[in-house]
Amino acid sequence: MNRYLLSPWLMKTVFVLFGLSILLMGGCARQPVGRMMETTAYCGCSQCCGWERGSWTYLKLDFWNRYVSSGPQAGRPYLGLTARGTDPREPAPGLFSWDTVVRPWMLPFRLLPWSWFAEDGTIAADTRYYPFGTRMYVEGYGWGRVEDRGGAIKGPDRIDLYFDSHQDARQWGRRKTWVRIEKP
Repeated sequence: MNRYLLSPWLMKTVFVLFGLSILLMGGCARQPVGRMMETTAYCGCSQCCGWERGSWTYLKLDFWNRYVSSGPQAGRPYLGLTARGTDPREPAPGLFSWDTVVRPWMLPFRLLPWSWFAEDGTIAADTRYYPFGTRMYVEGYGWGRVEDRGGAIKGPDRIDLYFDSHQDARQWGRRKTWVRIEKP
C-alpha cells in the first residue's frame, strides 16, 4: 500500500472545502467579453439630440427653454437627461490613474476634490442586448456605462458614445473599435 495517497475521507473534505471557498469568493470569476463594434459619437447639442430653442406655442419668445423638435415627443420640453434619467457625461480618468502619469500637466486640474476619482462616460446601446448598467471599455474613449438608448442604435454590434463638445463628437465620427464588455 502506498503511504502517500490520501484517505477517501480526507479527499472528500478537501473537495468540500474547495467548493465552499469558491462559493464564498462569489463563484468563478466572470471573464469580460470583448467584440468589435461600430461606434459613433454624440453630444448634447441640438443637432445630435434633436431639440430646438423656444416653442412655436409662445412664438419662439421663450428661447431659454428647449423643446423636442421631432418624433413622438415633439413639442415636449427637452431636459437633456438619458433614458435612465441621469445626466450624460464624458469619461474622466481621475487623479489616481495612468492618464495622470502619462499627462502630468493635467495634475493641477485633478487636485480639486471632485476630480480625484474616475467616472464612467455615458454610452447609448440597444438595451435588449446590453441592459442599463452594463460597463464597457472602448479603446480610445475609456470606460463607459450604458445609460441611454439611441433611435438608430439597433443590434448587439452598435453603440453611441457621449462627448461634451460637438467638435469632439465629430472628430470621433464613426469607427469600428474593440470593446470589452462587463455585464452587471
